[in-house]
Amino acid sequence: MFELVLAMLIVIVGSALCSGSEAALFSVPLVKAQQLAQSNGPSGKILLHIRKNMSRPIATIVILNNIFNIVGSIAVGIIAANVLGDLWVGLISGILTFLVIICAEIVPKTVGERYSAPIALFVARPIATLTALMFPLVWLVEQIVSPITRGPPRPSTNEAEIKLLTQIGQREEIIEIDEADMIQRVFRLNDVTAADVMTPRVSLTFLWGNKTLAQTHQEIVESQHSRIIVFGTSVDDVVGIVHKHQLLVELLKGNAEQTIASLARQAQFVPELVRADKLLATFRTTRQHIAVVVDSFGGTAGIVTLEDVLEELTGEIVDETDAVVDMQEMARQRGTGFLPKQKE
Repeated sequence: MFELVLAMLIVIVGSALCSGSEAALFSVPLVKAQQLAQSNGPSGKILLHIRKNMSRPIATIVILNNIFNIVGSIAVGIIAANVLGDLWVGLISGILTFLVIICAEIVPKTVGERYSAPIALFVARPIATLTALMFPLVWLVEQIVSPITRGPPRPSTNEAEIKLLTQIGQREEIIEIDEADMIQRVFRLNDVTAADVMTPRVSLTFLWGNKTLAQTHQEIVESQHSRIIVFGTSVDDVVGIVHKHQLLVELLKGNAEQTIASLARQAQFVPELVRADKLLATFRTTRQHIAVVVDSFGGTAGIVTLEDVLEELTGEIVDETDAVVDMQEMARQRGTGFLPKQKE
């Protein structure tokens, strides 16, 4: 009788270990495995290697699980027939099947899924060792199933999944509301164009290039912008960009007869459809904080600044000098229109 109980116990425990290990390995996302590899030494690195190449370790677990279930069940049946007689074999088989379903499948897989990370770290090294020992058999199984399981590698995550995890993290108070909002905004950067964030041409603050500092003195002093666009004969004739502080310095030096155009720096031009993430990279590369947005005909559509792009990440940035918070909304209220040509 002891032999029968021991045989049943071996079958159940062995099958439970295989089922729980399999569930734990499948429940650890690749991203989590990469994190564990950085913080848990050799076991974490072995786990990461297994998660990147799941076919052989899983084949090892499945082979062992079936050995316990099939060979073990046969052994239990033989022992039951010898100890209790043939009449008891059916009852013992039924009891063993019930115990395997509950104790070797449902419970271990539930526990493996719930405590996937610690269990996966614990079983990673033994599974890697068993996979190496059973390599010939595992390789044969792998070759048989490879025509069905082979396919292009899938990405470990995607944009939709990260957004969903952000929402879940916010609901569960793992991350703050403002952190979640910024993460969501980052993904919107490549969906927003320069035309979406620019200040339209009807709302531009500008100076005429052929006028002198003396003629535009009042406009310079009253301007709320540190960088001002300079036009030639019309809004589509962009001469460049001037810095307000440079204009004020020249006025203080007594160079009031200098023209605005002589102090202008070359402007940077970007198309209306350029994405905000590309625009941010352009500002960083060129070290300029403002660009002229041109339409499909080469005309001036507006201007876009580094602040406009950053506001897509942080929300509206308003300081004490901003009389208008949303220049685009003001432009819509004005209606469509065009800046005048310079009067001769």
